[in-house]
Amino acid sequence: MLEKENIRQVAELNPDMLGFIFYPSSPRYAGNTDPAILNDIPQGIIKTGVFVNSSFDQITGTVSKYSLDMVQLHGKETPEFCLRIKETGIPVIKAFGPADDFDFNECSKYISSTDYFLFDTLVSGYGGSGRKFDWKVLDQYTFQHPFILSGGIGPGDTESIALIKNSELRGVDINSRFEIKPGEKDVTLLRDFISELRHKANHYE
Repeated sequence: MLEKENIRQVAELNPDMLGFIFYPSSPRYAGNTDPAILNDIPQGIIKTGVFVNSSFDQITGTVSKYSLDMVQLHGKETPEFCLRIKETGIPVIKAFGPADDFDFNECSKYISSTDYFLFDTLVSGYGGSGRKFDWKVLDQYTFQHPFILSGGIGPGDTESIALIKNSELRGVDINSRFEIKPGEKDVTLLRDFISELRHKANHYE
């Protein structure tokens, strides 16, 4: 999200997190956004910065400039790099692309240096594909470390998400299929999706 009014409207839906992309090649790049706009976001919403292969100084500088509460790392960041970020006091989400032959043991190297994993559709470059991966591979995830589901999630997916039985699933990351254009969210679609998902999640508990 890039515009003040759109950010305000989405924040009124009380999502758990709001994401801001600080990857310069993304059409959703938020690095030119006025930091004061983020200051108006209610404190209960976690402001999350998304980075791809950024340096330590770039990440920590952006965290300070925009008063971010969490970072999401989508590049080739090592466990040691993630730990260095985490030791500054900022929680860390590390993203992985679980293809059919993905070895979840690769994630285990990051357990002590992250707070969450994020599982997104594997693509050749960086950025959202708007496509789902086969969620059945999550049956192979057995670590006691929370994760977030991402990748091509759309308005009609609440039932399927609610039926995922892995107890470490903590939430979903939604983006392109809820946009009017890159960086501008469709507030009506988001409102309906959040309401439906929370209702179904409570029903299936």
